[in-house]
Amino acid sequence: MALLKVKFDQKKRVKLAQGLWLMNWLSVLAGIVLFSLGLFLKIELRKRSEVMNNSESHFVPNSLIGVGVLSCVFNSLAGKICYDALDPAKYAKWKPWLKPYLAVCVFFNVILFLVALCCFLLRGSLESTLAYGLKNGMKYYRDTDTPGRCFMKKTIDMLQIEFKCCGNNGFRDWFEIQWISNRYLDFSSKEVKDRIKSNVDGRYLVDGVPFSCCNPSSPRPCIQYQLTNNSAHYSYDHQTEELNLWLRGCRAALLNYYSSLMNSMGVVTLLVWLFEVGPQRAGEGSLPDLGLTW
Repeated sequence: MALLKVKFDQKKRVKLAQGLWLMNWLSVLAGIVLFSLGLFLKIELRKRSEVMNNSESHFVPNSLIGVGVLSCVFNSLAGKICYDALDPAKYAKWKPWLKPYLAVCVFFNVILFLVALCCFLLRGSLESTLAYGLKNGMKYYRDTDTPGRCFMKKTIDMLQIEFKCCGNNGFRDWFEIQWISNRYLDFSSKEVKDRIKSNVDGRYLVDGVPFSCCNPSSPRPCIQYQLTNNSAHYSYDHQTEELNLWLRGCRAALLNYYSSLMNSMGVVTLLVWLFEVGPQRAGEGSLPDLGLTW
Protein backbone atom coordinates (compact mmCIF):
# COMPACT_ATOMS: atom_id res chain seq x y z
CA MET A 1 0.00 0.00 0.00
CA ALA A 2 1.43 3.40 -0.98
CA LEU A 3 1.88 5.79 1.95
CA LEU A 4 3.73 8.58 0.18
CA LYS A 5 2.96 10.28 -3.07
CA VAL A 6 5.49 9.28 -5.71
CA LYS A 7 6.28 11.26 -8.84
CA PHE A 8 7.48 9.74 -12.11
CA ASP A 9 8.84 11.56 -15.09
CA GLN A 10 7.28 10.88 -18.49
CA LYS A 11 9.83 8.25 -19.48
CA LYS A 12 9.35 6.22 -16.28
CA ARG A 13 5.60 6.65 -16.54
CA VAL A 14 5.64 5.15 -20.03
CA LYS A 15 7.76 2.20 -18.88
CA LEU A 16 5.48 1.61 -15.89
CA ALA A 17 2.36 1.64 -18.06
CA GLN A 18 3.96 -0.68 -20.60
CA GLY A 19 5.11 -3.08 -17.89
CA LEU A 20 1.67 -3.22 -16.30
CA TRP A 21 0.06 -3.60 -19.72
CA LEU A 22 2.29 -6.62 -20.45
CA MET A 23 1.66 -8.20 -17.04
CA ASN A 24 -2.09 -7.85 -17.42
CA TRP A 25 -2.13 -9.47 -20.83
CA LEU A 26 -0.01 -12.31 -19.47
CA SER A 27 -2.68 -12.61 -16.77
CA VAL A 28 -5.27 -12.88 -19.56
CA LEU A 29 -3.33 -15.89 -20.88
CA ALA A 30 -3.30 -17.32 -17.34
CA GLY A 31 -7.09 -16.90 -17.27
CA ILE A 32 -7.34 -18.82 -20.53
CA VAL A 33 -5.28 -21.59 -18.91
CA LEU A 34 -7.70 -21.75 -15.96
CA PHE A 35 -10.68 -21.84 -18.31
CA SER A 36 -9.08 -24.64 -20.33
CA LEU A 37 -8.28 -26.68 -17.21
CA GLY A 38 -11.84 -26.32 -15.95
CA LEU A 39 -13.25 -27.31 -19.33
CA PHE A 40 -10.96 -30.35 -19.52
CA LEU A 41 -11.93 -31.51 -16.02
CA LYS A 42 -15.63 -31.00 -16.77
CA ILE A 43 -15.33 -33.12 -19.92
CA GLU A 44 -13.51 -35.86 -17.99
CA LEU A 45 -16.22 -35.88 -15.32
CA ARG A 46 -19.02 -35.95 -17.91
CA LYS A 47 -17.44 -38.99 -19.56
CA ARG A 48 -18.25 -40.96 -16.43
CA SER A 49 -21.32 -39.11 -15.20
CA GLU A 50 -23.26 -42.41 -15.19
CA VAL A 51 -21.16 -43.65 -12.25
CA MET A 52 -21.33 -40.44 -10.23
CA ASN A 53 -24.13 -39.77 -7.81
CA ASN A 54 -24.70 -36.01 -8.10
CA SER A 55 -23.49 -32.76 -9.62
CA GLU A 56 -21.35 -31.70 -6.63
CA SER A 57 -18.30 -33.07 -8.41
CA HIS A 58 -18.73 -30.35 -11.06
CA PHE A 59 -18.20 -27.54 -8.54
CA VAL A 60 -14.43 -27.39 -9.14
CA PRO A 61 -14.52 -27.36 -12.97
CA ASN A 62 -17.39 -24.85 -12.99
CA SER A 63 -15.45 -22.63 -10.60
CA LEU A 64 -12.30 -22.85 -12.71
CA ILE A 65 -14.25 -21.96 -15.83
CA GLY A 66 -15.87 -19.01 -14.02
CA VAL A 67 -12.66 -17.55 -12.57
CA GLY A 68 -10.93 -18.11 -15.90
CA VAL A 69 -13.53 -16.01 -17.71
CA LEU A 70 -13.47 -13.31 -15.01
CA SER A 71 -9.67 -13.22 -15.09
CA CYS A 72 -9.72 -12.60 -18.83
CA VAL A 73 -12.32 -9.82 -18.44
CA PHE A 74 -10.66 -8.04 -15.50
CA ASN A 75 -7.14 -8.20 -16.90
CA SER A 76 -8.22 -7.16 -20.39
CA LEU A 77 -9.85 -4.12 -18.81
CA ALA A 78 -6.72 -3.45 -16.74
CA GLY A 79 -4.60 -3.64 -19.90
CA LYS A 80 -6.90 -1.11 -21.55
CA ILE A 81 -6.57 1.23 -18.55
CA CYS A 82 -2.75 0.98 -18.62
CA TYR A 83 -2.72 1.72 -22.33
CA ASP A 84 -5.03 4.74 -21.95
CA ALA A 85 -2.99 6.02 -18.99
CA LEU A 86 -0.36 7.25 -21.46
CA ASP A 87 -2.91 9.73 -22.82
CA PRO A 88 -4.10 12.25 -20.15
CA ALA A 89 -7.36 12.85 -22.04
CA LYS A 90 -8.25 9.14 -22.17
CA TYR A 91 -7.02 8.50 -18.64
CA ALA A 92 -9.34 11.12 -17.14
CA LYS A 93 -12.44 8.99 -17.85
CA TRP A 94 -10.92 6.00 -15.98
CA LYS A 95 -9.65 7.93 -12.94
CA PRO A 96 -12.90 7.84 -10.86
CA TRP A 97 -13.23 4.08 -11.36
CA LEU A 98 -9.73 2.96 -10.36
CA LYS A 99 -10.33 2.49 -6.64
CA PRO A 100 -13.60 0.51 -7.08
CA TYR A 101 -11.90 -1.54 -9.79
CA LEU A 102 -8.99 -2.44 -7.52
CA ALA A 103 -11.42 -3.34 -4.72
CA VAL A 104 -13.19 -5.73 -7.09
CA CYS A 105 -9.82 -7.20 -8.09
CA VAL A 106 -8.97 -7.85 -4.43
CA PHE A 107 -12.28 -9.67 -3.99
CA PHE A 108 -11.65 -11.67 -7.18
CA ASN A 109 -8.23 -12.78 -5.94
CA VAL A 110 -9.79 -13.99 -2.68
CA ILE A 111 -12.25 -16.07 -4.73
CA LEU A 112 -9.39 -17.40 -6.88
CA PHE A 113 -7.48 -18.47 -3.77
CA LEU A 114 -10.56 -20.27 -2.39
CA VAL A 115 -11.05 -22.10 -5.70
CA ALA A 116 -7.43 -23.26 -5.51
CA LEU A 117 -8.06 -24.62 -2.00
CA CYS A 118 -11.20 -26.43 -3.19
CA CYS A 119 -9.09 -28.33 -5.72
CA PHE A 120 -7.23 -29.91 -2.79
CA LEU A 121 -10.09 -30.30 -0.29
CA LEU A 122 -12.96 -31.94 -2.23
CA ARG A 123 -11.49 -35.45 -2.28
CA GLY A 124 -13.92 -36.68 0.41
CA SER A 125 -16.99 -35.45 -1.47
CA LEU A 126 -15.70 -37.01 -4.69
CA GLU A 127 -15.10 -40.35 -2.94
CA SER A 128 -18.68 -40.60 -1.62
CA THR A 129 -20.05 -39.56 -5.01
CA LEU A 130 -18.06 -42.29 -6.77
CA ALA A 131 -18.93 -44.95 -4.19
CA TYR A 132 -22.69 -44.46 -4.55
CA GLY A 133 -22.56 -43.93 -8.31
CA LEU A 134 -20.49 -47.04 -8.98
CA LYS A 135 -22.76 -49.12 -6.76
CA ASN A 136 -25.80 -48.06 -8.79
CA GLY A 137 -23.94 -48.50 -12.06
CA MET A 138 -23.06 -52.09 -11.19
CA LYS A 139 -26.67 -52.76 -10.15
CA TYR A 140 -27.89 -51.64 -13.59
CA TYR A 141 -25.15 -53.52 -15.48
CA ARG A 142 -27.57 -56.24 -16.56
CA ASP A 143 -30.30 -53.85 -17.79
CA THR A 144 -29.22 -53.90 -21.44
CA ASP A 145 -32.86 -53.86 -22.57
CA THR A 146 -34.03 -51.05 -20.27
CA PRO A 147 -34.30 -47.57 -21.84
CA GLY A 148 -31.92 -45.14 -20.15
CA ARG A 149 -29.74 -47.94 -18.80
CA CYS A 150 -28.94 -49.91 -21.93
CA PHE A 151 -25.44 -48.40 -22.21
CA MET A 152 -24.48 -49.01 -18.57
CA LYS A 153 -22.89 -52.38 -19.34
CA LYS A 154 -20.62 -50.82 -21.95
CA THR A 155 -19.79 -47.92 -19.62
CA ILE A 156 -18.77 -50.20 -16.75
CA ASP A 157 -16.81 -52.56 -19.02
CA MET A 158 -14.89 -49.71 -20.66
CA LEU A 159 -14.26 -48.18 -17.24
CA GLN A 160 -12.80 -51.40 -15.82
CA ILE A 161 -10.63 -51.94 -18.88
CA GLU A 162 -9.35 -48.36 -19.04
CA PHE A 163 -8.57 -47.99 -15.34
CA LYS A 164 -7.56 -51.64 -14.78
CA CYS A 165 -10.00 -52.09 -11.93
CA CYS A 166 -12.83 -54.40 -10.94
CA GLY A 167 -15.97 -53.67 -8.95
CA ASN A 168 -16.51 -50.81 -6.53
CA ASN A 169 -14.07 -51.79 -3.79
CA GLY A 170 -12.85 -54.99 -5.43
CA PHE A 171 -13.85 -57.97 -7.58
CA ARG A 172 -15.93 -59.55 -4.79
CA ASP A 173 -18.50 -56.77 -5.17
CA TRP A 174 -19.77 -58.60 -8.26
CA PHE A 175 -20.65 -61.61 -6.09
CA GLU A 176 -23.32 -59.57 -4.29
CA ILE A 177 -25.36 -58.45 -7.31
CA GLN A 178 -27.05 -60.15 -10.23
CA TRP A 179 -25.07 -58.82 -13.17
CA ILE A 180 -26.34 -61.38 -15.70
CA SER A 181 -29.63 -60.43 -17.33
CA ASN A 182 -32.60 -62.80 -16.97
CA ARG A 183 -32.75 -62.74 -20.74
CA TYR A 184 -29.66 -64.96 -20.85
CA LEU A 185 -30.66 -67.38 -18.09
CA ASP A 186 -32.15 -70.79 -18.82
CA PHE A 187 -34.91 -71.04 -16.20
CA SER A 188 -35.49 -74.68 -17.09
CA SER A 189 -32.01 -75.47 -15.77
CA LYS A 190 -31.85 -76.99 -12.28
CA GLU A 191 -28.67 -75.07 -11.47
CA VAL A 192 -30.34 -71.74 -12.31
CA LYS A 193 -33.48 -72.62 -10.32
CA ASP A 194 -31.45 -73.70 -7.29
CA ARG A 195 -29.41 -70.48 -7.27
CA ILE A 196 -32.50 -68.29 -7.52
CA LYS A 197 -34.31 -70.23 -4.77
CA SER A 198 -31.30 -70.05 -2.48
CA ASN A 199 -31.43 -66.25 -2.53
CA VAL A 200 -34.05 -64.47 -0.43
CA ASP A 201 -34.44 -61.75 -3.06
CA GLY A 202 -34.79 -64.24 -5.90
CA ARG A 203 -31.61 -63.05 -7.62
CA TYR A 204 -29.18 -65.14 -9.64
CA LEU A 205 -25.89 -64.62 -7.81
CA VAL A 206 -22.63 -66.22 -8.92
CA ASP A 207 -19.05 -66.09 -7.73
CA GLY A 208 -18.00 -64.64 -11.06
CA VAL A 209 -17.11 -61.33 -12.67
CA PRO A 210 -17.57 -59.70 -16.09
CA PHE A 211 -14.88 -60.25 -18.72
CA SER A 212 -13.64 -56.68 -18.31
CA CYS A 213 -12.20 -57.62 -14.91
CA CYS A 214 -9.66 -59.94 -16.54
CA ASN A 215 -6.01 -58.95 -16.52
CA PRO A 216 -4.60 -59.67 -20.00
CA SER A 217 -1.05 -59.70 -18.60
CA SER A 218 -1.75 -62.93 -16.71
CA PRO A 219 -0.15 -66.04 -18.28
CA ARG A 220 -3.13 -68.15 -17.22
CA PRO A 221 -6.41 -68.05 -19.17
CA CYS A 222 -8.83 -65.80 -17.37
CA ILE A 223 -10.94 -67.43 -14.66
CA GLN A 224 -14.21 -65.49 -14.56
CA TYR A 225 -16.60 -67.97 -12.99
CA GLN A 226 -16.55 -70.19 -9.91
CA LEU A 227 -13.77 -68.10 -8.47
CA THR A 228 -14.23 -69.56 -4.99
CA ASN A 229 -14.54 -73.20 -6.16
CA ASN A 230 -11.10 -74.77 -6.07
CA SER A 231 -12.28 -78.05 -7.63
CA ALA A 232 -13.62 -76.26 -10.71
CA HIS A 233 -10.13 -75.37 -11.94
CA TYR A 234 -6.91 -77.32 -12.23
CA SER A 235 -4.12 -76.41 -9.79
CA TYR A 236 -6.13 -73.63 -8.26
CA ASP A 237 -6.66 -72.29 -4.74
CA HIS A 238 -8.68 -69.08 -4.53
CA GLN A 239 -7.25 -68.22 -1.10
CA THR A 240 -3.62 -68.31 -2.19
CA GLU A 241 -3.85 -67.93 -5.96
CA GLU A 242 -2.84 -64.60 -7.39
CA LEU A 243 -6.00 -64.17 -9.42
CA ASN A 244 -5.72 -63.07 -13.03
CA LEU A 245 -8.20 -60.28 -12.34
CA TRP A 246 -7.75 -56.61 -11.61
CA LEU A 247 -7.56 -56.48 -7.81
CA ARG A 248 -8.01 -52.74 -7.36
CA GLY A 249 -11.54 -51.38 -7.02
CA CYS A 250 -12.76 -48.78 -9.50
CA ARG A 251 -13.60 -46.30 -6.77
CA ALA A 252 -9.96 -46.13 -5.70
CA ALA A 253 -8.79 -46.01 -9.32
CA LEU A 254 -11.12 -43.15 -10.28
CA LEU A 255 -10.48 -41.31 -7.03
CA ASN A 256 -6.73 -41.41 -7.59
CA TYR A 257 -7.16 -40.26 -11.18
CA TYR A 258 -9.44 -37.31 -10.42
CA SER A 259 -7.56 -36.37 -7.24
CA SER A 260 -4.33 -36.23 -9.21
CA LEU A 261 -5.99 -34.02 -11.81
CA MET A 262 -7.48 -31.66 -9.22
CA ASN A 263 -4.25 -31.46 -7.20
CA SER A 264 -2.34 -30.48 -10.34
CA MET A 265 -4.99 -27.92 -11.20
CA GLY A 266 -4.85 -26.61 -7.64
CA VAL A 267 -1.10 -25.99 -7.98
CA VAL A 268 -1.60 -24.23 -11.31
CA THR A 269 -4.41 -22.11 -9.83
CA LEU A 270 -2.19 -21.08 -6.90
CA LEU A 271 0.56 -20.07 -9.32
CA VAL A 272 -1.95 -18.04 -11.33
CA TRP A 273 -3.17 -16.45 -8.08
CA LEU A 274 0.38 -15.40 -7.20
CA PHE A 275 0.85 -14.00 -10.69
CA GLU A 276 -2.49 -12.16 -10.49
CA VAL A 277 -1.49 -10.52 -7.21
CA GLY A 278 1.64 -9.07 -8.85
CA PRO A 279 -0.11 -6.72 -11.32
CA GLN A 280 -2.65 -5.81 -8.65
CA ARG A 281 0.03 -4.74 -6.16
CA ALA A 282 1.89 -2.92 -8.89
CA GLY A 283 -1.36 -1.20 -9.85
CA GLU A 284 -1.91 -0.08 -6.26
CA GLY A 285 1.60 1.30 -6.09
CA SER A 286 1.12 3.24 -9.31
CA LEU A 287 -2.04 5.00 -8.18
CA PRO A 288 -0.18 7.89 -6.52
CA ASP A 289 1.63 8.50 -9.77
CA LEU A 290 -1.71 8.78 -11.48
CA GLY A 291 -2.79 11.49 -9.07
CA LEU A 292 -4.59 9.26 -6.54
CA THR A 293 -4.00 8.37 -2.93
CA TRP A 294 -4.61 4.67 -2.11
